Amino acid sequence: MSAASGSRGARSPFVRTLGIGALVILGFVLVGVATLIALDTLAGSLGGPLLVISALVALVPLAIVAWGIRWIDRFEPEPPAATWFAFLFGAGVAVVIALGVDAWVWTTSALAGSPEGLSAVLGPTVQAPLVEEFGKGLAVWVLFWVGRNRLDGPIDGVVYAAWSAAGFAFSENILYFGAAIAQGGDVFVETFIVRGLMSPFAHVMFTALIGYSLGRAAEKGVRGLGLWAFTRGFIPAVLLHALWNGALFVVSSFYVYFFVVQVPLFVGAVLMVGWLRNQKAAILRENLAYYARAGVIADQEMGFLTTAAGRVIALRWAKKRGLGKQLDRFIAIAVRLALTRHREERGIHRGADDWETTLVGELVDARDRLHFG
Repeated sequence: MSAASGSRGARSPFVRTLGIGALVILGFVLVGVATLIALDTLAGSLGGPLLVISALVALVPLAIVAWGIRWIDRFEPEPPAATWFAFLFGAGVAVVIALGVDAWVWTTSALAGSPEGLSAVLGPTVQAPLVEEFGKGLAVWVLFWVGRNRLDGPIDGVVYAAWSAAGFAFSENILYFGAAIAQGGDVFVETFIVRGLMSPFAHVMFTALIGYSLGRAAEKGVRGLGLWAFTRGFIPAVLLHALWNGALFVVSSFYVYFFVVQVPLFVGAVLMVGWLRNQKAAILRENLAYYARAGVIADQEMGFLTTAAGRVIALRWAKKRGLGKQLDRFIAIAVRLALTRHREERGIHRGADDWETTLVGELVDARDRLHFG
């Protein structure tokens, strides 16, 4: 009995890893299928040539948003697999959910056959905020379930929410830009300026509230599905989305609306992200200082590990010497060491007991490869 139990216990980490791997594969299959469905729907609405043109145009606001996310995520870039999952989830799954609910509401539900004026108001102020924020936020919720050990705090949640929102906005912009191109030059130029240049971060700002709430829950070691954490972020995200869309029914001039509503909200979002970045930087400084005192990290390394300016200088130095990848690895291990210690100190680390010995060994190896002496 005991031998069998021990055998099962020995296999459990492998089984657990295999289970997570299967979930990851299944997740990518699902988002891939949903993305193809969304792409097929867009192609059916616009046609092949117009789809390609509008997609190329939609890359402009996507690039702006991607730059912003990279700025947010500078201290600890999230795993590419996770960010791609969030992006494709937003571009595919969230879009399919939004299209499906839209078709049901206006063709099958009790609202089917409603006056056009009613749908013009309820669609952007009630339906879109509820359905779209649920779809985009669901990506972060899934990552909260599966990858909670890599969700170190609110800034990580905001990053995943931002990538999901960026994917959704990319698909949505393809549809809007394509329709505008079909209507003519003036309409397209105005649509591109409004959606592509003046408000590319709109969807990101809404869904970031869900990411913040789930990230904060992960930081506190909340177990279970995190339903309350999702709801706590979902409600303000919906309200903000509804305000953003609904203000146009009150303010007659878009440009007045832009400066009265959109600019203050955007400034508030930037200030919030700056505050979160400072929080994460403080966590890194506190925990890396512990290893600096222990002699694991040199004093001169603290500068580029804990400040954005120092990071830029170090990366420039490394690239000139062909050591960019080695420096990236050194930074990634050091950050992982600091954040794992932070979780351990808070009693929420659920990884291997020898995590510190392993990460310190990897850090020393990474330094040796950088020729830091």
